[in-house]
Amino acid sequence: MFWTQRHLTLPPRAQGIWKITADIIGAIPEIQTVGTGLLHLFLQHTSASLTLNENVDSDVPADLNRLADKIAPESFPYDHTCEGPDDMPAHVKSSLFGVSLTIPVGNGQLLLGTWQGIFLCEHRRRTHRRTLVLTLFGERKK
Repeated sequence: MFWTQRHLTLPPRAQGIWKITADIIGAIPEIQTVGTGLLHLFLQHTSASLTLNENVDSDVPADLNRLADKIAPESFPYDHTCEGPDDMPAHVKSSLFGVSLTIPVGNGQLLLGTWQGIFLCEHRRRTHRRTLVLTLFGERKK
């Protein structure tokens, strides 16, 4: 059994939902040595989030982004407004989507479904660098 942990800082991205599966795999190459294990992803931010979703049709992330804007609109009368009108809606969206994922690893790869990908949801209009903690636990391939 072994543990490995890495920090991954993503480049700033515009508001939207961005596929980061390749970024994750590239940041923790030890995945290739795992026979059975888990990869835990934790996003260290309160105005962005993570989701596991459809990774082929670009309409899916666009639709998710529009739906999130309807659920947490900037026009709602929030009390927390000191960081701009998009900040509190970003906190709401982050709470709804979540900031962590745990993905099984087997035979040296993430055991994602055929149509699944890992996405960063950037909820702020102003771009930010986002940092994830990647924690891999498992048994080495035999």
